[in-house]
Amino acid sequence: MKVPFHDLDPVQIVWHGNYLKYFDIARFGLFAEAGVDLYRYYEKTQYLFPVIKTATRHIASLTYGDEFICRARPVQADIKIVIDFEIRRIKDSIVCARGRGEQVAVKMPEMETMYEIPAEIRKALGC
Repeated sequence: MKVPFHDLDPVQIVWHGNYLKYFDIARFGLFAEAGVDLYRYYEKTQYLFPVIKTATRHIASLTYGDEFICRARPVQADIKIVIDFEIRRIKDSIVCARGRGEQVAVKMPEMETMYEIPAEIRKALGC
């Protein structure tokens, strides 16, 4: 990815909230690579996977035009999905941020939290 101007704050570094956006792009990429289209999965099963918790450690700032890689790695997918993230600037391989996101399965329209991730999602994520 490449940092666009509109992601900067007044100090000309990436605004802290945009790191979550980058994590989300990587998360959807992870699911896509695993063969899971979350929207189609919802249409088929009525399961959603809302994010319930995030944590970010900011290490080095990204600035306008920086090219970076955001990696997503599944850690757990039993009662919840846990994904670790890392943002690394390409030009110098500096780690700029690390994070973690947690998701649960929710059955719609009841909005019932399920205390187990469906087996096909666990298998797709390799957990």
